[in-house]
Amino acid sequence: MNTDFLQAGIFIFVLLLLVKPFGTYIAKIFEGKPAGVNGILLRFERMIYSFCGIKYQEGMTWKTYAISVIIFNIIGLVFLYILQRVQSVLFLNPMGMASVPPDLSFNTAVSFVTNTNWQSYSGETTMGYLTQIFGLTVQNFLSAATGMAVLLAVIRGFINRQKETIGNFWVDITRTILYILLPLSICLSLVLVSQGVVQTFKPYAKAHVIQPITIHHKVIKTQIIARGPVASQTAIAQLGTNGGGFFNANASHPFANPNALSNFLEMLAILLIPASLCYTFGYMVKDKRQGWALLAAMFIIFIPSLWAVMHFEQIGNPLLNHLNVNQKMSSLQSGGNMEGKEARFGIADSAIWTVSTTAASNGSVNSMLDSYMPISGMVPMWLMQLGEVIFGGVGSGLYGMLAFVIVAVFMAGLMIGRTPEYLGKKIESYEIKMAALILLIPHLCVLIPTAIAVVLPSARQAILNPGPHGFSEILYAFTSAGNNNGSAFAGLSTNTFFYNVTLGLSMFFSRFLTIIAALAIAGSLSKKKIIPTSPGTLVTYQPVFIIFLVMIILIVGALTFFPALALGPIAEHFLIAKP
Repeated sequence: MNTDFLQAGIFIFVLLLLVKPFGTYIAKIFEGKPAGVNGILLRFERMIYSFCGIKYQEGMTWKTYAISVIIFNIIGLVFLYILQRVQSVLFLNPMGMASVPPDLSFNTAVSFVTNTNWQSYSGETTMGYLTQIFGLTVQNFLSAATGMAVLLAVIRGFINRQKETIGNFWVDITRTILYILLPLSICLSLVLVSQGVVQTFKPYAKAHVIQPITIHHKVIKTQIIARGPVASQTAIAQLGTNGGGFFNANASHPFANPNALSNFLEMLAILLIPASLCYTFGYMVKDKRQGWALLAAMFIIFIPSLWAVMHFEQIGNPLLNHLNVNQKMSSLQSGGNMEGKEARFGIADSAIWTVSTTAASNGSVNSMLDSYMPISGMVPMWLMQLGEVIFGGVGSGLYGMLAFVIVAVFMAGLMIGRTPEYLGKKIESYEIKMAALILLIPHLCVLIPTAIAVVLPSARQAILNPGPHGFSEILYAFTSAGNNNGSAFAGLSTNTFFYNVTLGLSMFFSRFLTIIAALAIAGSLSKKKIIPTSPGTLVTYQPVFIIFLVMIILIVGALTFFPALALGPIAEHFLIAKP
């Protein structure tokens, strides 16, 4: 048996083992039931409400909930922007990092507030420790908690019976951070430190090189080795599907991801919460089959995507194969495209990470995506273009998937001549309009700025690779930003005024317009009564509906992005496949 596919099988098996217990734990936290940790920290939770003046027993309408979300995140955005602008005069900056320029500060602030974590800079040469911890890492918690809170409001829309309210945002975000994200991050941080991930506030280390080198007629005898509070940021970056790294090399850096065990745990952390939330959904709507059905739909797309990336990377570059270049890297792996990959991870772990991070709206990388073969580079781009619903971001992925479910139920209802229903709630024109917005807004935030970038000479100058690959780099950048992923194809110099502003706007509107639409659906459904099931009720947990849902997702993605993909990775694939 191919060891690469065996590794993938083990990863998926372990993930599935954790879905039910952890999904149950999240559901109990959301419902306020005893779950161990919340019993211990209940007094502290109440102290937070008292200190902040939060009336935790009062519910909010969907409009009040949405306003709270927007205000809370705007405040975070402004704080992070200011923190970067005055970084040079603040403490915890042992390397004397300069203040960040305005356009890059805007891009980074929007990026981390929207759970995107797109980074147009090198972290170890741009951000001081204070900015890394109290700016970026804090927003990793807050943006992840925002997505989970919005999902919880949407779930309440399905389970409420003729209620005006959908919960309390301040309570939801507090419980998410206090009982889910914070304990998990502490545990993962400690494990990562035990494996060699760096966690320190000391200045960067200075080392004497074994053999001096000459650069621009200057002899270099010492090397500065970047270090800092890496483990704490890495843990929440993976668990919260944020993905932003302390280092420019992200998870391929040995101080952030030193060995096979740390790599496995970080990959598992990327998918743990998004996958478990499917079971949480089924638990809370009192029909666990619904949750398993959504998870099955995700895996139906995830597994072939993983196979495709591994397959094309194992085949390698046909131009090199045609020249009979021996690409043998080790006794365990013969052939394949090892360009841009860490030898300690190889093709298997690089491919698993790549598919997981782009399916889950995480954005971290342990290999250079720009060096992937055209088709295996297209797959992660395409997973994002589906709307980040194959696992997706924590919370945001599932409410995006539920928007697809609403569309699928509506279309199925039209086919059988029955009023569309899902979980006992009628799906009417208002829900369809809001679901359509959730599906279309990210597409507009990708295609419109991509079209602008390819016609502006100043934007095209940022391309480092000509031809279809250069177009793929631009398309990938806006795909990543417009779907709040944050991974980069690289090969594109995005730290310019144009890209910092346009990518920032794409991230902002894609994130918050879809949140408003999702909350509007929650508010509408919450007011409706639950209709008892009947012999004519559409069964939404059986294989027929699951396949139908998958086809809807694929058709929407294919119709929207196939022309663009044909100009980029598909064209490049046929170009290099020529003998």
